[in-house]
Amino acid sequence: MEYQNLIYAQENGVAVITLNRPKAYNALCAEVLAELDQVMTILENSAEVRVVIITGGSKVFAAGADVTELMNADTMAAYRNCSNAHRVYDRFEALPFPTIAAVNGAALGGGCELTLCCDFRIAGENSMFGLPEITLGILPGAGGTQRLTKLVGPARAKEMVLLGSPVKGEKIAEFGLATKVVADDQVMPEAKKLAVKLLERPGVALALAKETVNYAVNVDVNTGKSYERARFAMAFSSADQKEGMKAFVEKRKPVYINK
Repeated sequence: MEYQNLIYAQENGVAVITLNRPKAYNALCAEVLAELDQVMTILENSAEVRVVIITGGSKVFAAGADVTELMNADTMAAYRNCSNAHRVYDRFEALPFPTIAAVNGAALGGGCELTLCCDFRIAGENSMFGLPEITLGILPGAGGTQRLTKLVGPARAKEMVLLGSPVKGEKIAEFGLATKVVADDQVMPEAKKLAVKLLERPGVALALAKETVNYAVNVDVNTGKSYERARFAMAFSSADQKEGMKAFVEKRKPVYINK
């Protein structure tokens, strides 16, 4: 399938989504969200994909929502817009395999919110994360206030959201926004290196583990522990569990088939 606003490629179990609106700094207009929605359907139904990398290329990740689409919106139009973004981002967050944001340049507004849906964020040393919506008279509307607060805590979230202050350089790691900060030209190589490590892990256990950690964010600890027990038991129905434990006993490297 051909896309107008992004590039989708898939090879050796790794899918790469590249946001591709360079003249608009990859602003996340309605068409971009629609195409991301289509890609989510492909990924949700894929038996081959094991890891997803999303990037905006070497210069910018995404400069947020397309303000020209929103400046004349009324209350209901704004509500529909952010509800659509929530739906697409929620699908991305819930994918049953690891996701990596490879971030060069600015990840602002909806672009920053998109990185927060990922399991890992590899950031260039000159990248910048920010939620500047307050400077436009609004607030983040694609899950940013919630995901950011859970990731970095309320004090740092308020610094980013209420002041609209971007985070860059050494502060990216200090805030806990990135899994790793590397030289700009090493962002995609580092993301691919991480993808290779994840490909070595058993797919069924990865999916169950990701689901369980995501579940923990929104429930009390006892509810979370019940969920963990159920998913732990489910892992024992997989061929990979049998292979992993047998290989451990036999002191050899396991050969996982992701079933």
